[in-house]
Amino acid sequence: MASYLPNHATLTFTHHPTPLSLSPYAPHPPTTLPSLCRACTPPCVLNPLLFNGHLQTIWTATTATDIPIHYKRHVFRAADPPFAGTFAVDFVVPAYNVPSDATLPSRTTHYTQREYDALGGADDETPMVVVLHGLSGGSHESYLRAALQPLVAAGWAACVVNARGCAMSAITTGVLYNARATWDVRQVVGWCRARWPRRELFGLGFSLGANILVNYLGEEGERCVLKAAVVCSNPWNLEVGSLALQRTWVGREVYSRTMGTSMKQLFETHVEQIAKNPRVNVEKVRGITYLHEFDRELQGPTWGYPTEGAYYRDASSSDSLLAVRVPLFAIHAEDDPIAVKEGVPYEEFKQTPYAVLCTTSRGGHLSWFESGGTRWFAKPISQFLIKMATEVDKIEPPKGPTGRSAESVDKDKYAPSFIPMRRRLQLHFDP
Repeated sequence: MASYLPNHATLTFTHHPTPLSLSPYAPHPPTTLPSLCRACTPPCVLNPLLFNGHLQTIWTATTATDIPIHYKRHVFRAADPPFAGTFAVDFVVPAYNVPSDATLPSRTTHYTQREYDALGGADDETPMVVVLHGLSGGSHESYLRAALQPLVAAGWAACVVNARGCAMSAITTGVLYNARATWDVRQVVGWCRARWPRRELFGLGFSLGANILVNYLGEEGERCVLKAAVVCSNPWNLEVGSLALQRTWVGREVYSRTMGTSMKQLFETHVEQIAKNPRVNVEKVRGITYLHEFDRELQGPTWGYPTEGAYYRDASSSDSLLAVRVPLFAIHAEDDPIAVKEGVPYEEFKQTPYAVLCTTSRGGHLSWFESGGTRWFAKPISQFLIKMATEVDKIEPPKGPTGRSAESVDKDKYAPSFIPMRRRLQLHFDP
């Protein structure tokens, strides 16, 4: 569709030249990952009054769309000692009369012990999606509920892993979350696999949660038990994104200041617990204005990074993409003012058959508002996941290595090797 029309965005797909083959359930025909992604993606026709990324993104912050997703919450205790603490997971449940509780987000209550114990069923084959939200967000976010709505209507199960301290959850140790905090989602996915061994599990991540999800997929590699995943508005290269925000007045004074303020408010909510961490200077954190300053004064000291740049480079998911070994569909707007276009790893998408990138010329950050207030991205997200669950039996792994690293002559015993998941952060735990 012509992009010069104010409400029609151009769709572009980027992927490996040799597509990943997908074996179907009968009676569906064989297909490939790029073909499936294209089939799941409708024309992108957006609200003509929101004609650029800024207007789309600001509309997200100023519009309260009521999408009635109901949750029951369970608080998990971290199983991995280096990441000690608790985190809250909100499970989607049928609508119910929610008692008023000022300590929880709307339409959310805690599972009773009896309700929690009743979860399970070795024969339950309901497809399930594990969702990660964006920076300082949670299960209550409207963009997240917009994506869940069609899946829930199709009979899917779902849960949202709230980052520690988010969605009115408590922080019980000095261990917070960061852009590569994969430990909680790893525990939840493992718990779901043990609880429902016959369910097919899928992943869905938004913004910072998308970055975390791709890092998780890369760390798991061929061991990953998710059947497929979708990421939306992933910042990918955090250092590039941070520098882009600092480069312009709007980026710095609108987006970075807003996100910095949001994180500072989250910090103040939990300052009593966070202040117990001897690495954190509370007054320096309170003095920040912008997001990169918050990361400099809190994330860096908390995790041992010398600068925010070192943290960004280590936590970015652009390299992790090359280690993903399950079908991954990435959706991104080229006019996203937060997860900027220059941070999108176009060339890396061309080097892996396991991922497909769909970019739209318009849409903003986690926005894509259509006329009437609905969000376009909910359609390709839900259709991709539903088709992967109902039409695709398994993937056919490529024969032999893929990507540029495989192009070296195998007779050369000194051929270089690139390891995408080599990380600089090392955690040392003394029990």
